[in-house]
Amino acid sequence: MKKPKTLSFTIERTIPAHIDRVFAGWLNPKIAGTIWNAADSFQMDPRVDGLFYWSLQGTAHYGRFTEIKKGSRIRHTWMSPNTLGQESDVTVTFKKKGESTVMTIVHSGLPDHKLSHGHLRGWTYFTGLYREQFGDGSKKKFSWDEAHPSKKK
Repeated sequence: MKKPKTLSFTIERTIPAHIDRVFAGWLNPKIAGTIWNAADSFQMDPRVDGLFYWSLQGTAHYGRFTEIKKGSRIRHTWMSPNTLGQESDVTVTFKKKGESTVMTIVHSGLPDHKLSHGHLRGWTYFTGLYREQFGDGSKKKFSWDEAHPSKKK
């Protein structure tokens, strides 16, 4: 049986903050700029085999943490209607670069479908917010319209 084609997206950002703060911030839903902070409804148990549920604008996302290596890597599964209910994999790595941190997100195993392409736009948007949160102190708030620009313009 032929394996279905999948997509993978990689987004990298340099965050002007110490690696310990950037790593800890990724698991803290109270920090504006993380995907978790934008949720309408949210639950998270940030430990290996711990689950998360994240809902935004009526779209549920959920998964299970598969690896948490303090200060360097977080891996979890990711499922939503935009993955056609299929489990995909998100790996976030953190590497020290001087006084800053290079944060890289790899979202792999996405079904090759037009709905899956929205993940690249979403991760790019949220990593930009994350950089601003730790960077210039703007504390920019999440905007659904910025993350999902209208096609009717």
